[in-house]
Amino acid sequence: MLVGHRTYQRQTLFLVFFVFSLLLVVMLGRLGYLMIYKAEHYGALAKELHERERTIKAERGKILDRNGNLLAGNVSVSTISVIYSQIKEPEKVIEVLAKELEIEEETIRKKVEKKSSREKIKSNVPKEISDRIREYRLAGVTVDEDYKRHYEYGSLGSKVLGFTGGDNQGIVGLEVFYEKYLKGMDGAILTMTTASGMEIKNGAEDRVEPISGWTLNTSLDLNVMQYANQVANTLLEKKQAKTVEIIIMNPQNGEIYAMVNAPEFDLNNPYELLGESEGLTEKERSDRLNNQWRNLAVSDTYEPGSTFKVITTAAALNKGVVTMNDTFSCPGYKIVEDRRIRCHKTTGHGHETFCQGIMNSCNPVFMEVGARVGVDGMFEEMKQLGVMNKTGIDVPGEAGTIMHKQQNVGAVELATMSFGQSFQVSPIRMITSIATIINGGKSITPHFGVSAVNSDGTVMKKFTYEEGDQVLSEETSREICKALEMVVTEGGGKLAAVEGYAVGAKTGTSQKLPRGNGKYIASCIGFAPVENPQVIALVRIDEPVGLYYGGTIAAPAISTVYTNILPYLLE
Repeated sequence: MLVGHRTYQRQTLFLVFFVFSLLLVVMLGRLGYLMIYKAEHYGALAKELHERERTIKAERGKILDRNGNLLAGNVSVSTISVIYSQIKEPEKVIEVLAKELEIEEETIRKKVEKKSSREKIKSNVPKEISDRIREYRLAGVTVDEDYKRHYEYGSLGSKVLGFTGGDNQGIVGLEVFYEKYLKGMDGAILTMTTASGMEIKNGAEDRVEPISGWTLNTSLDLNVMQYANQVANTLLEKKQAKTVEIIIMNPQNGEIYAMVNAPEFDLNNPYELLGESEGLTEKERSDRLNNQWRNLAVSDTYEPGSTFKVITTAAALNKGVVTMNDTFSCPGYKIVEDRRIRCHKTTGHGHETFCQGIMNSCNPVFMEVGARVGVDGMFEEMKQLGVMNKTGIDVPGEAGTIMHKQQNVGAVELATMSFGQSFQVSPIRMITSIATIINGGKSITPHFGVSAVNSDGTVMKKFTYEEGDQVLSEETSREICKALEMVVTEGGGKLAAVEGYAVGAKTGTSQKLPRGNGKYIASCIGFAPVENPQVIALVRIDEPVGLYYGGTIAAPAISTVYTNILPYLLE
């Protein structure tokens, strides 16, 4: 019995030893696996646990005009923060930051005494102030570099350029449309921390450098913008108008040299309301700001009035239903179904050719021509000339055309459409369609963006636009150009003339809804030189006081703008 008992003990001990050895081998194997094969993974986790990331803002890409002039750039600013674990002289930190940043001491104290890894005191601190704070050499106070958007010319082109928010992200205009090219890639400072998240004093830092955004080269021209802006503001003041819009474009390729929306707002203070702002509710203030930032040349619609007669002319000539020498009679009105629709010259123009009808801007002539084209023909030609579609311009918020449904258009609607009433288009749509008519009949896409380049000047992206379709014959285009030149030399657009240059133009005057309210929009679209158009411009004056005819107040604005810019652009 004793021998058997001893044998049993030896077997038990052996089994225990075997199991223990097996567990030891497994544990050593697991340890080896973790130490050798998973070392990098767990090292990264440990590092992540004990690192705190501070962002280094990337410099936003600049926006330049076509000659390399800086329109939107950056100024150096800083973000001031405090690190609780590193502060040695809390009272001095509170005193200095309160004085330099003009913040209440109690506000600073709460952040200085808070046991956290980092407390931000203030962002967008001007460089001269942050430099002074650095000179104090205060332990526990960090000054991190940052950038703030700066617009070189204040309000110039405000509704085209747009602006950025507190995080330097585009809000409206080109700033938001080209955000992915302009924004760059932020860097970071990685600081070692304790398990509780407190930064370790004198701990090592890793730095990931930021990558600057790309510079946006545009078709805008600073000189043209300034001339147009001056004319728009003069009109705004003299005519006490609600708004004035001016678009200046190359009709051959759609490059926009200037787009003015007066009154403009200060891009460096975009949240400052124009005009009286006391007593506004938060919603009223928000609505006012949104309206202030709207690019009306793109986002607004209006009845184009007689400027649309250029499109009716193109449709009729393209369909072959009229020639420039066809004759008409204008008694001062035309009866359409049960409506008596008058001409602006109530005594009538008498007998006139179609070309003279264009020069005289005669409504009865265009009602007759519209009837010849017909509803289906008019809609077909409007689609061809882009009237029914958005232009695809490279800023957000483009408005679409507001047009009758084709099946609902009767004789009266067709008559009023033919001379530019009873529907609405945007200013950019209007000028683009007429550019197509006078450039040889080739459709274009209006645009600002030309290219994006990196910090060393390498072109990273060249913006391309759809090749234009030939929607009108070159012969018809030339014929219309000559007729519009006669509008200036002999017709209702005489005040658009520019000495030394052949200018073509068409004026328009439309009454705002509801009819009879006494509010009008005066407009004029002009181009030069007639034989090979290189510049086209639109002036729109909303609710002028006093004289409100396009030929009287908008045509002279075209002349003034062209007198300044044609020698410069066509040299």
